Amino acid sequence: MIQKFLLTTLTIFLNLAALAQQAPLRLWYTKPASQWEETIPLGNGRLGMMGDGGVTKETVVLNDITLWSGAPQDANRYDAHESLPEIRRLILAGKNDEAQALVNKNFVAKGAGSGHGDGANVPFGCYQVLGNLHLEFGYKGVDTARVQVRDYKRELSLDEAVSSVIYQVNGVTYTREYFTSFGDDLGIIKITADKPGQLNLRIALDRPERFQTVIKNNTLEMSGQLNNGTDGKGMRYLTKIKPLVKGGKTSVSGKQIVISDADEIIVYFSAGTDFKNKNFETETQRLIDAAVKKSYSVQKNLHTTNYQKLFNRTKIHLGGSKGDGVPTDQRLSAFQKNPEKDNELAVLYFQFGRYLSISSTRVGLLPPNLQGLWANQIRTPWNGDYHLDVNVQMNHWPVEVANLSELNLPLADLVKGMVKQGEKTAKAYYNANGWVAHVITNVWGYTEPGEEASWGASNAGSGWICNNLWEHYAFTHDKNYLKDIYPVLKGSAEFYISALIKDPKTGWLVTAPSVSPENSFYLPNGKTAAICMGPTIDNQITRELFTNVITACEVLGVDADFAKSLQNKLKELPPPGVVGSDGRLMEWLEEYKETDPKHRHISHLYGLYPAPLITPDKTPELAAASAKTLEVRGDDSPGWSKAYKLLFWARLHDGNRAGKLLRDLLTPTLQTNMNYGGGGGVYPNLLSAGPPFQIDGNFGGAAGIAEMLIQSHDGNIDILPAIPDEWKGSGEVKGLKARGNFTVDFKWENGKVTDYKITSKTPRKVTVRVNGEKMETTSTH
Repeated sequence: MIQKFLLTTLTIFLNLAALAQQAPLRLWYTKPASQWEETIPLGNGRLGMMGDGGVTKETVVLNDITLWSGAPQDANRYDAHESLPEIRRLILAGKNDEAQALVNKNFVAKGAGSGHGDGANVPFGCYQVLGNLHLEFGYKGVDTARVQVRDYKRELSLDEAVSSVIYQVNGVTYTREYFTSFGDDLGIIKITADKPGQLNLRIALDRPERFQTVIKNNTLEMSGQLNNGTDGKGMRYLTKIKPLVKGGKTSVSGKQIVISDADEIIVYFSAGTDFKNKNFETETQRLIDAAVKKSYSVQKNLHTTNYQKLFNRTKIHLGGSKGDGVPTDQRLSAFQKNPEKDNELAVLYFQFGRYLSISSTRVGLLPPNLQGLWANQIRTPWNGDYHLDVNVQMNHWPVEVANLSELNLPLADLVKGMVKQGEKTAKAYYNANGWVAHVITNVWGYTEPGEEASWGASNAGSGWICNNLWEHYAFTHDKNYLKDIYPVLKGSAEFYISALIKDPKTGWLVTAPSVSPENSFYLPNGKTAAICMGPTIDNQITRELFTNVITACEVLGVDADFAKSLQNKLKELPPPGVVGSDGRLMEWLEEYKETDPKHRHISHLYGLYPAPLITPDKTPELAAASAKTLEVRGDDSPGWSKAYKLLFWARLHDGNRAGKLLRDLLTPTLQTNMNYGGGGGVYPNLLSAGPPFQIDGNFGGAAGIAEMLIQSHDGNIDILPAIPDEWKGSGEVKGLKARGNFTVDFKWENGKVTDYKITSKTPRKVTVRVNGEKMETTSTH
């Protein structure tokens, strides 16, 4: 009996010790943020807060995912298709530069388009900051200009989605807790001190433009109307800040609420817009009225419980780590010097990506935009819109494999809202059936080309976004979902069927005009152009889309004749890739010399990722050409591009190169300039830096880490397909997903899988590759 007790005690001790070795999932710092890119992001899928943690003054930047300027518009040129025959003739004649001039004249959007990325005051619009909450703190017996702070700590718990600030001034410990509630749908800040009567606070609320602030019933109310780009009467919004105070005195001074000698302050932040919500003003007040009736502990518990229903689905451990012993900004620097000593930083970054997904979108609302949910400007970089030539797609790459499948649904809703306008665009520009979208879209359903041919003429946006929609089905096998999105997939395929033309040199069916996203090339005459026919990415997207629609027809038992027509078209499409004379995968039908050999986009590797068209096993020649392409492009690039390269190398089963790209992606920076070249990394708050901040790098990095651990695109579940040497010691994964609606858990030692479990709702046979060997197994329930 004693031996059994000792053995049980030892087992419990060893389990606890193993758990203790896992680094806390937190970001933490020993000083306030000195710029916005150091602040901590909080969000509940609709509302966002980013506070700087200041001691005497704090600015909390507020966001609402629906707050857009602009309005629905029709920027189609309905006579554009009249220029199409001549544009195609010039391309076929090798006069791409002349074709591009004609596209710029007759084949771009009508009007201002996206405003060249500065669309806040044109109909396209811009995602905008909601406002700034200003908190000004006073301390008894201390001159505000001479406040001395001790033991300062600022932290974000990923496990709870709660941030905090704690510090001492004049012998008093002050604490703030912040969260954007997943229960009560508002933002909450609780401010306390360890001695009574120590809280002195002034509260103000503003934004850079188009606002008015009033105080009613001890509540700050800020309202306004954004510019729709025509008559100025765009989206309306309302923000309310209400403090609930224990002890002390509350008064009003001008447009500030003043609180003196209080024991506790809870600040409630509620907001809404009239985006698909006529009752937003009533709802904004109702949320506050309901919240103030609950205790703080009840609110926090409800918030954490709802958040953890998503967050706790997946856990990863990559071995022991001491990295969390230093603040996160210092940890990033230390990682660059000794990455092998902090494997758990990759875990933190992966889970931070999942945290950002959960925090920046919600079923029934909008998908994360270029900045997710968080913006601090009126003119957000690139309008904070939805770029369809990689960015919004990358935002959703981790959600399926990272067990957050339902977070793909807002994107499906956004795309369904584009179809009607996309049908008009298909007719206007190509006289084609179906629907099409180009490079950019917004919450208003924009599908027209951009205002500049060199980047705006890509017609791959609709086909590419259908990949994301398909992946949700591939991972879930939800037939009701497939039935719902089938018209979107079919409509996209109908466009390409009717818009493809025959290349006289090869006989292949290709798109024209189009571009390989944002890249250009030299013509034999020395001039440059971007306009072309049949760029490789278009060929790959068309092939993948037709294949997926054929599968959908079979699964749903519909449109057999349409599926047969697609089968016939597949035979006339170009192969997934063509190897050039230099051993690289060709980006265009012709072996053009690119104007920028290090270009950030590598769109012609779409067939490698996210599509399953190029794999080391089934197309080794194309896989080798893809690797050669990546070598020539180089690793240094904006943050999102590094994340994409990480995914490419993972698909090529090169774990060490993928690990190197992950280290590059985690290079610390404070730069905020517009960057199209090298130098991308992360800010101290782990948000991805292009620079400037673009959240797609975070999501792409999270997807890349998952892709290093598990792959399921090539007909089997591949466990540990691409881990770097530093991860091989030991590790454990729980709750990652594989296509087919499988959940996968596994452990490894010395780079070899020692145990794995595959579960599904219905036990089924599945092929799994473990330690390099394929075998059939049956999933468990």
